[in-house]
Amino acid sequence: MSTPEQWTERAEYDLETARAMLQAGRHLYVVFCCQQAVEKALKGLIVLRTGEMPPRLHNLARLAGRAGLEIDEAKAELFTRLCSYYVSSRYPEELAAPEGAADKALAEETLSATEDALRWLSTLMT
Repeated sequence: MSTPEQWTERAEYDLETARAMLQAGRHLYVVFCCQQAVEKALKGLIVLRTGEMPPRLHNLARLAGRAGLEIDEAKAELFTRLCSYYVSSRYPEELAAPEGAADKALAEETLSATEDALRWLSTLMT
């Protein structure tokens, strides 16, 4: 079974990848990697709190619920946005134009909010 530390390492890797994608101007993938980072952090918290494998879900609000978290409005909005872009990036027919779907401002804002959310989640991993 995976450990909370393994999930945390993967979340950090995805966050680093999001930063690299921002530098490369790949804005859609900044948001995609942010979703992946939060998903993996939540799954690590589920393993820590339950001792069980996390469910194979990608819905961040549902994963937060499985981890026993109550999320505030700002995190709920972030999780909804991340899930929306996660689906869109995997199913291009849902995007009118891939590069137009996420601009630099959205990518920067999302990355910053994700970093805040991951800092908060890391405080719960002790």
